[in-house]
Amino acid sequence: MRRTILERLADGPCAVGELARDLPISRPAVSQHLKVLKDAGLVRDRAVGTRRIYQLDPAGMGALRAQLDRFWGQALTAYKEAVEQPEETT
Repeated sequence: MRRTILERLADGPCAVGELARDLPISRPAVSQHLKVLKDAGLVRDRAVGTRRIYQLDPAGMGALRAQLDRFWGQALTAYKEAVEQPEETT
C-alpha cells in the first residue's frame, strides 16, 4: 500500500482524500501509512487551509535510491563471483 501511495505522489502533491480515492483502505489508514512514510523521510507535508498536502521528499527519495543502488551493486557483484567460479566435479 505504501508503494502505491508513493507512486501516486510521484505524479504530484496530493491531499489524503485524493490519495485514498480508489484505494481499498480508509482515509485514516492512508494517513497512518503517510505518517510512516514521513517518519522515514520519504514524504513531507504542508498545511493548505484545513488540508495537509503530501509530496515526495527529494532528499529522502535520493537516500533510498542510493541505498537500493548499493544493494543492487552488491547483489550483482555476488552473482558475478558465483557465475565465474569454476564448477566442481564429483
